[in-house]
Amino acid sequence: MKQLLLTLTIIGWSLSTALMAQSYRKNTTPEYIDLYKDLAIKEMKRVGIPASITMAQGILESGNGNSTLARKSNNHFGIKCHNDWKGKRVYHDDDAKGECFRKYKTVYESYIDHSKFLVDKKRYASLFELKTTDYKGWAKGLKRAGYATDPKYAHRLIDIIEKNKLYLLDENKYWKKPSSATGDDNFVITTYNTHVIDYNNGVKYIRVEEGDSFESVSEEFGLRPWELYHYNDLPKSADMQEYRYIYIQGKKGKAHKKHEYHVVKEGEDLHYISQKYGVKMTKLRKFNHLGERGKVKAGDKLNLRKKKK
Repeated sequence: MKQLLLTLTIIGWSLSTALMAQSYRKNTTPEYIDLYKDLAIKEMKRVGIPASITMAQGILESGNGNSTLARKSNNHFGIKCHNDWKGKRVYHDDDAKGECFRKYKTVYESYIDHSKFLVDKKRYASLFELKTTDYKGWAKGLKRAGYATDPKYAHRLIDIIEKNKLYLLDENKYWKKPSSATGDDNFVITTYNTHVIDYNNGVKYIRVEEGDSFESVSEEFGLRPWELYHYNDLPKSADMQEYRYIYIQGKKGKAHKKHEYHVVKEGEDLHYISQKYGVKMTKLRKFNHLGERGKVKAGDKLNLRKKKK
């Protein structure tokens, strides 16, 4: 019996491991670029590091975000702890066994710390005298300053930048491959989106800036004008300037699992709550048995997910 139980346990563990392996699909380089190019450009505008360099380092150091360090610790640049690091730590074998690496809550924290690391270290100071379009100078300077021990580090960065046309990011442009493209060089060059994309409940949104309109934002993101109104449960008479943020894709059918309900405060309406949690208004009405014209008032407890029976 003990032998049978041991055998079943091993089989169960093997199946579980196999299923976990199947459920994890690795990012390709274009997918990684699409996911994080906004962060690279945001940091370029903030501190002056070429977006192409940040992106190439992320691709190289994290293996397109697929490395164990990237997946489990959100460390996309292989930055080690060093004496000044006060945050969380993890240990991996690198140049030596069991080396200490920084651990972050989010990928964006890793990007911010990458910028801070280069800005704060005196050995990288001369790089900031270069133009943000001089990716070759930055790549060679990083190697000279000792960012990596690989003797071909600068060459690898430059190769990634040129192969993937990342230098366009430094010019506030980006490339993307059309869904119908078949050739490796069949790219469309588009003016870079001026808005930084954020996520709420897994839904993309942007913060509204002065001068934004439904027409300009639709054009920027390649959407049809009616889509923005639909995604945000707004009439065509709405003025974008009256809102702090706008979703650029459809909201979800329920809130994140950590948000079961919301207690309505004075001045809040159903649309405000829908936008706050990234949940479709039709679903909120359904969860709370509200008709088309049903309203909410201060003190009401609204279900944000389908109530469990």
